[in-house]
Amino acid sequence: MTGRDRPGLMSEISAALYELGCHVTATVAWTHNARMACIIHVEDGFKGGPIMAPKRVAEVQEKLENVVEAPHDSGERRSVRLTAPAAGRTHTERRLHQLMYADRDYEQCQGCDGSCRHWKGCTKTHVTIESCREKGYSVVHARSRDRTKLLFDTVCALTDMQYVVFHAAVSSKGAMADQEYFVRRQDGCSLVTEDERHRLTECLIAAIERRVSRGLRLDVCTQNKRGLLSDLTRVFRENGLSITRAEIGTHGERAIGSFYVTDASGHDVNPRTVELVRQEIGGSALVVNKSPDRTSRASSSSINRSSSSEVEERPRFSLGNLLWSQLERLSGNFGLIKS
Repeated sequence: MTGRDRPGLMSEISAALYELGCHVTATVAWTHNARMACIIHVEDGFKGGPIMAPKRVAEVQEKLENVVEAPHDSGERRSVRLTAPAAGRTHTERRLHQLMYADRDYEQCQGCDGSCRHWKGCTKTHVTIESCREKGYSVVHARSRDRTKLLFDTVCALTDMQYVVFHAAVSSKGAMADQEYFVRRQDGCSLVTEDERHRLTECLIAAIERRVSRGLRLDVCTQNKRGLLSDLTRVFRENGLSITRAEIGTHGERAIGSFYVTDASGHDVNPRTVELVRQEIGGSALVVNKSPDRTSRASSSSINRSSSSEVEERPRFSLGNLLWSQLERLSGNFGLIKS
């Protein structure tokens, strides 16, 4: 599903599924730039297994479309699609990137506004595109905060926009990461028009920033039951909490996952509100995660060439260290996805 984000939307969706007799087995949801995308795995709550009857599928889809539709704005774009399980299913997080790209969450995306004269010391996202005419490449350079899966998100965006990467260099230092890609379009041409460069810039900024966690992280581990997601999100909504990101699934008889929440205005959550939510859900089922984000200190690596610089320290979770171990596996999965 995709549509305009609003406070309480996930609660409304999960309540609708519960009323329709659907059992939610897994959910992943992202929000970015006032847009929402989510993938929910459901089973027939009465018979078990996937919902296959055409009449029942149509009923579920119609109900969800009515929920996702923004109030007082029938012209707002939205999408609800029900699909049966299939072999070779697309990676869930890559599919979320594709959904948000199709929903144009990249529109009006801006990194650094250009007011800083030097990138050093600026923690905003920078994307620049230059031409390498002697080789026929366009050179894309992105600088942003380093984080887990940054490389994956960037390459997904380039691939889904049908750009081919011929060479790349990636490095991280402190909390920041630099990525440089030499790309061409699939037809072999470099980026020609200013509109094309602007669109790619917006899309890369969106791909880099849409996974960034906003808000307080609440970890859930409790006995699985029908209607659990509806109950959890109802408590969040009734206490004025808005979900910015969610991921929850079942492991045997247990439901395990995480929610990132803010208040309805997008600000930090009042600790007293969190305590009220914990008491209502159950202190042992809901835990406030206060772990700091991992940041790397110094690393570098390159594709198609070796780096001549020596690295004194290589943090375990740096983007540079992940490059070699992930690139070969990722490249085998980057075939074009046809609707």
